[in-house]
Amino acid sequence: MASNEYAVLDAPTRDFIEHMQLKYPTERETNELLVRKLERRANQTQDYHVPRLSEMESWIHAFFAANLESPFQISHPRWLAGGASKLQVLFEIDWQQAGRQRHDRMVVRMDPAESHNATSRLREAELLRAFSGIIPVPEVFFVDENARWFPEPALIYAFSEGVTKPSTTASGAVSGLGIRFGPELRAQLGPQFVEHLAKIHSFPIESAGFTSMESPSLGTTEAAKLQLNRAKRVWEEDRGEDFPLMDVAVNWLSRNLPVMDQVSVIHGDYRSGNFLFEESSARITTWLDWERGHLGDRHRDLAWITQAMFGDPREDGQGYYICGLLSELEFQEQYQALSGLVIDPVRLQWYSVLNCYQALVSTLGSCYRVVRMGKNHQDALMVALKAEAAMASARLQEMLQEIL
Repeated sequence: MASNEYAVLDAPTRDFIEHMQLKYPTERETNELLVRKLERRANQTQDYHVPRLSEMESWIHAFFAANLESPFQISHPRWLAGGASKLQVLFEIDWQQAGRQRHDRMVVRMDPAESHNATSRLREAELLRAFSGIIPVPEVFFVDENARWFPEPALIYAFSEGVTKPSTTASGAVSGLGIRFGPELRAQLGPQFVEHLAKIHSFPIESAGFTSMESPSLGTTEAAKLQLNRAKRVWEEDRGEDFPLMDVAVNWLSRNLPVMDQVSVIHGDYRSGNFLFEESSARITTWLDWERGHLGDRHRDLAWITQAMFGDPREDGQGYYICGLLSELEFQEQYQALSGLVIDPVRLQWYSVLNCYQALVSTLGSCYRVVRMGKNHQDALMVALKAEAAMASARLQEMLQEIL
């Protein structure tokens, strides 16, 4: 496909959509999300506008009117800043639950018309509910998984107190990149960071009753194949140019699919910037952004966490602190001791290449398409994220030169 011909992806044909499904098989839920994304592009007839707060308030009211039998009162709706891919509104509600009067601050988390992450609100809700009481997560109240009351799928959960970075630091770029916690906070937050990850990866999935996730087969390459297929498919659906480095990466990834030894819950975006903490106690108060969660190989998370772009350079100039919190050795020792799971350098390398490829899919592909179509509330941020492609390209080229 020539460069100027990628414009057809603004309104993909039925044949193209079916071709993507057959060529890049994924999990059922993932497939449905990606098909929905393309169908909406093809069928979009009305001009897009960023939802107004008054519109969000009316949708929130309509949802509760349809789903509560007792009286309720919505108040103080306001936009929540932060997050690169979802619309979020904080509001207060007086309502009754199980005959008990409650006053809660809730957040509605809704997809925009076109997101650089096509993800499942149902899956996010299931994961949050599964880890309630195990690690800090917000309480889930409701899910509008099929956009029956909201214009896009939406999740309603409890508001969580906390900050993503110290109030005294100016570090931490877009989307939580490069947060500088400092020695004292590192010492207090680092162990919690590892402990919570160990609990996620050792969670007994058979007891959860997940309906939106499928478990890949042990002793096979299925887990890796599903994740690679998803990334390749999104690239073909969203990109606007040829980029030979991506073809080289896919070739290597396809020929070196790793075998999975244990099925784990994968957070998908586990890093600094996606947890909140209380500054006075240095206690992690909640883990957010489970939208890329799935069942698979723990090395997907491990490789994601250890990316340099999330790190903070060490004071001694010897590398960086992982997610601004721990040295690589500290992280590996604590993780293996707490989880009872080993870190396999071969699989870590494969998922490191996949994650770098995925970063380019998002920046060169999806961010480009989102901005081109103008159906997102954060176009300026999408442009900024697209600029991260240069760093990801250099890193991917470096990794491939080392292994080829």
